[in-house]
Amino acid sequence: MTRLSLPKPGSAYRFRVLIMLTILSGFSQGLLLPLLTVLLEKDGVSSGINGLNAAAMYMGTFATMFFIEIPFNRFGYKPLILCGLTLIAISVTLFPLWDNLWFWVLLRIVAGIGDSALHFCTQLWIIASSPKEKRGRNISLYGMSYSIGFSMGPIGLNLLKLSQWLPFLAIFLFLLLGVIMLARLPNEHVEKEAASSEKSTGNRYAKVIALGWFALIPALLYGYMESTMNSNFPIYGIKLGITDTWLSFLLPAVGLGSLVLQFPLGALSDRMGRRKVLIGAGMLGGLAFVTIPLAGKQEWIILILLALAGGLVGSFFSLGLAYLADLLPRILLASANVLSSILFSVGSLIGPNAGGFGMQYLSLGSMFYLLGGCFLVFGLVGLLFRERFKESANGFEVGS
Repeated sequence: MTRLSLPKPGSAYRFRVLIMLTILSGFSQGLLLPLLTVLLEKDGVSSGINGLNAAAMYMGTFATMFFIEIPFNRFGYKPLILCGLTLIAISVTLFPLWDNLWFWVLLRIVAGIGDSALHFCTQLWIIASSPKEKRGRNISLYGMSYSIGFSMGPIGLNLLKLSQWLPFLAIFLFLLLGVIMLARLPNEHVEKEAASSEKSTGNRYAKVIALGWFALIPALLYGYMESTMNSNFPIYGIKLGITDTWLSFLLPAVGLGSLVLQFPLGALSDRMGRRKVLIGAGMLGGLAFVTIPLAGKQEWIILILLALAGGLVGSFFSLGLAYLADLLPRILLASANVLSSILFSVGSLIGPNAGGFGMQYLSLGSMFYLLGGCFLVFGLVGLLFRERFKESANGFEVGS
């Protein structure tokens, strides 16, 4: 009896699956972060401690980057993505079982490890498998996909009106869908030339920093912005007197703004250069953030400013990756991805703490002054950056 077998999925199918996984991951993170923050705030936990608890997820993300290259080089993309989905699903299942602050810290670290593995593999798989002429387009679609999921996530806060379990169940079902889609995707491994240079890890990281330090900063700022908005903005809104319903619409504004401008900014960077676009978007986005406290409790004005700021800086991570791909030889892309993820985690750790303690000890609007100020400084620093790819990268490729 002849056994029928399905044809091996091609690159188009792989790209679609990776994009869907990115959407599901964005939804999970976009709902889980504000969900836990709102629950802790309603339990009377202070803003500072709430921020520290939120930062635990990014501690897991940060720690993962120091060892992820070893299992990645050995097992490839698919097993690590599956492992990431599983770790997030386990933590989401356990959160409602015990409403304990330190238990949630542990679960957030586990979720951070899973989220880190998932993002590392999906974004690197897209970058490494994209032809040069489509790399910018594909990276923009990756960023747009995350923004779609991320902006959908906070809407799940409305499920709290029915049951505290329902938002966690929604995240679990989305993750399960991701596992089902991943099942048919064939595994791939890192390129041999990248794996063979594993012993020179420190040297590769040093070259990435020397050639692309400015293109690494957007990952830091994006992590800072994302964690601040999801961990601190619900506190800001509650203290300002904004209702949960309005919060569920204000939080997605950043992601929706990013969704609208992600592709246009990516296309503009292809024509004008990514450095100019990053500088301009950073400075205009920074101005939008520092203006938000001046809006007071005017929800519609806050909504417009958040959408504008999110649209301008919400593509920073994907634009930074695209710029790194422009600045670096191919063999350095995996190391650049690790450094970007580490800096994203550092920014994510700084955000909730700076915003939380700033609101507690400085002023309610300090979270936006600090956030906007960082993007303004980035724009000024960008004027000092000079691309050195041609004379430096060629020497490294020959030498290796």
